[in-house]
Amino acid sequence: MMKSVNISGVVLAGGENSRYGGRIKSNELIGGEKIIDRIVVTISGIFNEIIVVTNTPEEFKRHTNCKIVCDIFKKVGPLGGIHAAMKSSTCEALFVFAGDMPFLEKEIILNQITYYNTGSSEAVLPAIDNRIEPLHGIYRTCLLERVEAYLGSKTDYAIRDFLKSINVDHYRLNNSPDIVRVFTNINTPEEAQKAIKDSDNRFER
Repeated sequence: MMKSVNISGVVLAGGENSRYGGRIKSNELIGGEKIIDRIVVTISGIFNEIIVVTNTPEEFKRHTNCKIVCDIFKKVGPLGGIHAAMKSSTCEALFVFAGDMPFLEKEIILNQITYYNTGSSEAVLPAIDNRIEPLHGIYRTCLLERVEAYLGSKTDYAIRDFLKSINVDHYRLNNSPDIVRVFTNINTPEEAQKAIKDSDNRFER
């Protein structure tokens, strides 16, 4: 498989993790493997450049094949992580993944990249019915100045509000259990326990 040379793979592994007791969700074990490790293994065959955005870089220093960068705009949510990755990326776009998604699928990632490459939108986000997933999204790095301006002028940093100001295309997916599972987030210890229980070795790399 040819690796994507025009897109950086980005894992947002920062955040305050307030609903997770301050623990780092990306380091939670699912199926005996840390979520961050599962993500990096999945995407390392797709992207030449992988960036991990975190405010605890010491937790991820074992990932020597990744760029480890920290937020420049602190405590502004995922958009701050996207900004930091844009500053670090050498590519025309980022494929941004939440660091608490243990069930990513290569096929969906590759198909979303193909969809992105056929258009000219500033962002391509997966959509299931009326639900979109900004943290399984492709963003052009030419948005950097607009992201900086948005973060510098707002007190509410919601990524969904920023998306209203740019040209977004939606990569539409079927509402099936297997596809919905791909976008599972681990927000609380209870959700982690459910993911551990439900993990049935269907995770494909």
